[in-house]
Amino acid sequence: MKPFRCGIHGFHEVLGIDVDEIRFYWALESDDEFAAQTAYRVVLTTSEQVLNREVPWEEDIVWDSQKVFGDAQRDIVCKPQNGFNSTCYYFWRATVWDHAGRVYHSAVNHFFTAYPRSHLLPPWSMNQTYMPHSSLIFRTWFEDEPNRWKAVWIGDGSDKPLYLRKSFTLPEGLSKGIIFVSGLGHFNLTVNGEPASDHVLDPGWTNYHRTVQFTAYDITSTLQEGENVLGAHIGNGFYAGDQGDRFFWPSYEDNTFVRYGNELCFFAELHLFHQNGEHSVVISDPSWRVRKSATTLANIYASETHDRRLYPFGWDSPCFDDSSWIPAKPLTGPRGRLRYQSQPPVVLYEIFEPVSTKTPRPGVVCFDLGQNASTIVKISVEGEAGSEIVVRYAETTYEDGTVCMPDPLFKEFEYGVYSKILISGSGGAEIWSPEFSFTSARYIQVEGVSLEPGHGFPVIHSAVGQHVSSASRRLGSMKTDKDDMNSLLNALYWTFSSNLFSYHTDCPQIEKFGWLEVTHLLAPATQYVREVEALYMKILDDILDAQEPSGLVPTMAPEIRYMCGPLHDTVTWGCAICFLPDILKRYYGSTHVISKVYPAAVRYMEYMRTKERKGGLIEHGLGDWGRDIAFAFGNSQANIETAVYHECLKCVEMMSRELSLLDEAERFRQWAARIYDVYNQHLLVTDDPDRPYAYYTSLDNYPHRDRTAVDQAVALQFGLVPEKYRDDVMKAFLDDVADGRIRSGEIGLRYLFNTLADAGRPDIVLQMVRQEEHPSYMRFLRRGETTLLEFWQDECRSKCHDMLGTIYEWFYAAVLGLKIVQPAYKAFSIAPPYNSEFDFVEGSVDCPYGVIKVRFERERSTGEICIGLKIPTSSCATLELPIESSSVEVRREGSEARIADGKFVDLRQGTYLIRITGVVG
Repeated sequence: MKPFRCGIHGFHEVLGIDVDEIRFYWALESDDEFAAQTAYRVVLTTSEQVLNREVPWEEDIVWDSQKVFGDAQRDIVCKPQNGFNSTCYYFWRATVWDHAGRVYHSAVNHFFTAYPRSHLLPPWSMNQTYMPHSSLIFRTWFEDEPNRWKAVWIGDGSDKPLYLRKSFTLPEGLSKGIIFVSGLGHFNLTVNGEPASDHVLDPGWTNYHRTVQFTAYDITSTLQEGENVLGAHIGNGFYAGDQGDRFFWPSYEDNTFVRYGNELCFFAELHLFHQNGEHSVVISDPSWRVRKSATTLANIYASETHDRRLYPFGWDSPCFDDSSWIPAKPLTGPRGRLRYQSQPPVVLYEIFEPVSTKTPRPGVVCFDLGQNASTIVKISVEGEAGSEIVVRYAETTYEDGTVCMPDPLFKEFEYGVYSKILISGSGGAEIWSPEFSFTSARYIQVEGVSLEPGHGFPVIHSAVGQHVSSASRRLGSMKTDKDDMNSLLNALYWTFSSNLFSYHTDCPQIEKFGWLEVTHLLAPATQYVREVEALYMKILDDILDAQEPSGLVPTMAPEIRYMCGPLHDTVTWGCAICFLPDILKRYYGSTHVISKVYPAAVRYMEYMRTKERKGGLIEHGLGDWGRDIAFAFGNSQANIETAVYHECLKCVEMMSRELSLLDEAERFRQWAARIYDVYNQHLLVTDDPDRPYAYYTSLDNYPHRDRTAVDQAVALQFGLVPEKYRDDVMKAFLDDVADGRIRSGEIGLRYLFNTLADAGRPDIVLQMVRQEEHPSYMRFLRRGETTLLEFWQDECRSKCHDMLGTIYEWFYAAVLGLKIVQPAYKAFSIAPPYNSEFDFVEGSVDCPYGVIKVRFERERSTGEICIGLKIPTSSCATLELPIESSSVEVRREGSEARIADGKFVDLRQGTYLIRITGVVG
């Protein structure tokens, strides 16, 4: 049995751990069907050599779980008695015992701490620079040297991009170099002219008044004996958003956006560990040198201005003359507390080469990348010094290939989003890529160039799109025997992947905001695309920072623009504070956020209680946003918002129980029961003489009774239907969807598809998907789209919007047939698509315990079905068979075949081939 994929919950990278309690996890791999972990031990030390001993010396152990009996592999609490030392390497190893008492060790894992108790100590700031007399106030801070930040926020005092450099000399004998660094809004760090990492757009976006993230890089391999240079390029991001003369969505219409700071700033500590045991620190302070950047505008909405003639070649390398640069200024810096960037960084992935090129008029070249996606463009041009090139981006084009914004309300995006490059003419091709902005684009329009020399313009050698997204681990893949469904799966994948950054946005182009409804509505689908545990934990921190004193959780976090009315206060958005801890527990077996989130979730419930009407209904938000017309709201408010409110209370009850607050759990159970009763009192209809069954009505046109599928689906999915009426409500639901038309907005869509899955009606889902007219997914694809649009329209302002993407969950749960039963897929079920048009489905999901694989093949002429399954070690699965009296051959790899019968077959870990005969599809 082999332990692998060891890690720490909530931390994608582990070079700046700044908490005193962490939780370990690991997975196991074994070919033995009955292999099982029966006990574990985790040992933590500050010496790797200690762990390589068969029996570590007790005095060298920092923390020891001791031998714990059980099969737990996740959420293993590690909390040393005195916390973790600051700026210290730690090493840990998991040891497990199997069912036969055999012992297995994981590889030795490590992490490096920053300042776990730094929240008690503010970063050094202008107080010590301009007001030295105030140092007495901070006496205790100075006396705790090992546990305090030592660097100074620096810059040039302006809000325009800048370069910073620091030259220093290293003797021989360096063993390790770890740098903690932050730059607001975003920064790129180099060491001796080489990138310090593959990250882009560091650090993550936060409410900088509350939280500022720092990152950490191991730069040992880039440092050298003698002169070394640290170089930092700082741009605006959302911290000090710069509109310039371009489009800037937060200021659109009314300028009600938050500008967190007015001075771009930088902060760094380089910790150097020498072979002689010495530990030295290079910090950001006035000894650094600064000058203006050749990038004179950094507007995060894909608009930059870069004058290559101003670029100081070699500025971030040794032997550069920086005598004309000025000393950096110490700055007050942001108000927020420094915290480690725990979520996955943003990185570059696939390169999209053009599939076609057009020249609609002299000097303009248009490229079609073939795939819409979040992107950072890269171009290569050659020409005379001072030649001006303009780069535009779009998801839509006019017939001649030029960029188009189809929404007349946002035409400014068509002409007001562009980057301008002035080339140096230094000879040869010059490569440019924006450093502080990104967008969603399929099309690139470059002005002021030609494809061939001799036309009076610089020559463009290439233009590509670099897909930019979260570095979270890619998990799932799926394909079927239906080409149209495979095309839809592809579009869904690219839509989801293009909306994951340091937060979950709903489009990377026109808005870029952190709307919260997509976090919980799409989490069950997103977890088939990427591992989002650490990202969603960071989103919860954003929510806690955004919560208002009244308890209100606004509709977006971080909150960059003030929205009013239901666009600011809607429970179907704010409920993320209650839903996300439950989602993290269900999909990742992770509970450690609960103690942090619980008090805030309780305050939100107390706030929501003030919004109750008619004894407990909530009906003041956006309802089923997006139904019927693009900006519709008010649909089924009482149904949807009250159901979500009820589910929030159930989630808070769960959190109470996790924290052993049993009295509180009972209070929330009774509170939820009251809402359940009020919901059914006002919305359940049992006496309609025109309909022979019970159903749910909205209060949209009271006293008129409607009977929409979404209202039935919401009641069913949230467990609000009394048992005796469940069959009636399902019948009412099926009556309303029988024509195969989608009548749902963004909020109801997930519950619509999940109810159709429960009803076993993939035929209706596929009929909905393939409609000729909207609402229809395939209409998007038939019109040439490669990602999802914002609304059920042919043309939208945004064509990479993931809020309609909940059908991705249906594909994995109802077509691949994979559903979670116990947290983190400790147990799961497989229900292949027997009663569907699919004759072949194949897919995999890399779940927390390992890879799950499913392959379904059916031969219509003979009725034979073959099912291939891979079940990871430490998991088990239940396979649903097509009929109650099924008789199947089950062959586990490495074992003899056996015959199983009944409706369900329970399977342990391993790789299986199951043959079912005599079933006519």
